[in-house]
Amino acid sequence: MCYGSPTTHYVCLSCRVAVQETPRPQRENPCRRCGQPMTDAGSNLAVPRRGDRDAWDALATVLRSGLTFHSCGCSGPGYRPRTRAEVRDRLAVARRQDIPVRDALARPDPWRAPGR
Repeated sequence: MCYGSPTTHYVCLSCRVAVQETPRPQRENPCRRCGQPMTDAGSNLAVPRRGDRDAWDALATVLRSGLTFHSCGCSGPGYRPRTRAEVRDRLAVARRQDIPVRDALARPDPWRAPGR
């Protein structure tokens, strides 16, 4: 049975920081460094090291596309790219195949059609 995690990761993409807290509906979570609202990335996020610009750039693209790392905890949120190269490959496929960026970013192998 799925219960999910009682906490979620909030990230500030500009400061490259993350905090894990209990979700607060209808309330902003400001960054403690810059004061800007933090993004609810989900409980299954593997937070990159602060100095790993490549991973943070990939994370920013994923979150801005509308994908998050929310799941019940059983099978995880699905595939998410972890490097700029993976993001770049999937964005190229999205343009070539005329599919939504969000869908291309969520595919482990972007060259295959969904369900194959």
